[in-house]
Amino acid sequence: MKSSQKFYLILPIIVLFTLVVGFILGNYFSGNAISRKFFMSSGNKIDVILDIINDQYVDSVNMKSLVEETIPKIISELDPHSTYIPAEDLETVNEDMEGHFSGIGVQFIKQNDTIIVVNVISQGPSEKVGLQAGDRIVTINDSIFAGVGITDEKVMKTLRGPKGTKVTVGIKRNGKSEIKKYEITRGDVPVNTIDVAYEIEKGVGLIKIGKFGKPTYIEFLKALGVLTKEGCQSFIIDLRQNTGGSLDVAINICNEFLPSGRLIVYTKGKSFPRSDAYANGTGSCQNQPIVILMDELSASASEIVAGAMQDNDRGLIIGRRSFGKGLVQNQVELSDGSALRLTIARYYTPSGRCIQKDYELGKRNEYEQDLITRFNHGEFDSQDSIKQPKGHQYKTTLGRTVYDGGGIMPDIFIPRDTSGMTSYFSNLQQNGIIYEYAFLYVDQNRKKLEKFKNYKDLWAYLKTQSLLEGVVQHAETKNIRRRPVLIGKSANLIENTKQAYIIRNIFGEKGFYPVLQHKDPVISKAIEVIRKGETFPKEPDKK
Repeated sequence: MKSSQKFYLILPIIVLFTLVVGFILGNYFSGNAISRKFFMSSGNKIDVILDIINDQYVDSVNMKSLVEETIPKIISELDPHSTYIPAEDLETVNEDMEGHFSGIGVQFIKQNDTIIVVNVISQGPSEKVGLQAGDRIVTINDSIFAGVGITDEKVMKTLRGPKGTKVTVGIKRNGKSEIKKYEITRGDVPVNTIDVAYEIEKGVGLIKIGKFGKPTYIEFLKALGVLTKEGCQSFIIDLRQNTGGSLDVAINICNEFLPSGRLIVYTKGKSFPRSDAYANGTGSCQNQPIVILMDELSASASEIVAGAMQDNDRGLIIGRRSFGKGLVQNQVELSDGSALRLTIARYYTPSGRCIQKDYELGKRNEYEQDLITRFNHGEFDSQDSIKQPKGHQYKTTLGRTVYDGGGIMPDIFIPRDTSGMTSYFSNLQQNGIIYEYAFLYVDQNRKKLEKFKNYKDLWAYLKTQSLLEGVVQHAETKNIRRRPVLIGKSANLIENTKQAYIIRNIFGEKGFYPVLQHKDPVISKAIEVIRKGETFPKEPDKK
């Protein structure tokens, strides 16, 4: 039989075999594709993609690093306040909210590549072993800590550590040549959330809240108690540059000023039904006059306090339009030590307004540029320049009109204080020149300055000292050239700021803020309103 005839005889067998194999392979791949599709539809597509990359990608991939880089990009497609916190950053992020961290309890600056203790925290681990302001830290655990390569971050990471662990620092003290070693047991170091509380004028107490953390409410009650004992019956609550924090703390502070049954705030979200917070009538200052100070950096919990006071006609808001953050975040800690801070709800003031400013999902840059836009529009200098949405009107308990969207509008607008502000002064502040010079001055004159009994006596003395030239010369060592005309315009501002920093080094915040704020136009207006008895809003005239 010819070969061609044999081929035609076995051809049907070949075709049949090919069809059978094709059918089997087709079923296999079809079934495999269906199973993958089913897996992705019921599971997590991102996990599937990562598994494929890990299994099939041409080169080895650090999957952990890839995931860490991918998660923030996913979260960035949500609202501007949802965020992912890597494990190595979580402890630092939580410190402000928790109100403490574990360390040795000193504040320091790096001057000429030397670490100098600026302040020793009262009752902290360093004070207990004898460290003093002005001490030079030259070694940590027998390693030299000086020179160009020593950064503030490296110093902090080395000095901080788990509570109960020990660290040895080598100290060189002014006037002494030897290096003395101190073994310090790390402990809890408080992070105060209330910057200062003092009687700013007879009968008027000022409380400046820096942030809303876990200890804030207790600190606030203590401040109220001390000021009340000193005779204060009216209060200024300074929330300027306070970017917020705990919702519960804001509610508790509002409760101190509102009568029973008044709505403070309510929240609601897709997966969280409406939740209302009311005053319970146990507040200690339900009838005392109060004024709330705000600016463009007052946000979140600060706006909750201001909104509750404004909508309940409980006190006046003075300053500038607030930031406009009406979103509530919940922090979910993950098993690897990282955390997701996810927006879960919006909050609403008692009148029903949400003061969250407009945003688009995934467009964080535009959102973060909003304050610059407001500045360029002149909003910080003129109330007429404010472009606040007025589509939705709401009414306070007395019938005053308020608006949602874009922050809390103050009842009394005060433009930013630009007296003495020049590019030269801004340059000094941005480079920490006045702060550094103040410390060096104190360091050289500490014994004399510490003899003053209170900040007022020291302040009176400093007013007799012309130290402006010293600041200018120190600036020149940092390559900030002398600008005679601008220096003349900013002279008073530089002098006042320098005096405040010097006093802070001796008497702390209780001396610093009264000096720094003694000509503050916003505070001056608040005092004027209190004097005139105009802190309680009036019912608008009926037309």
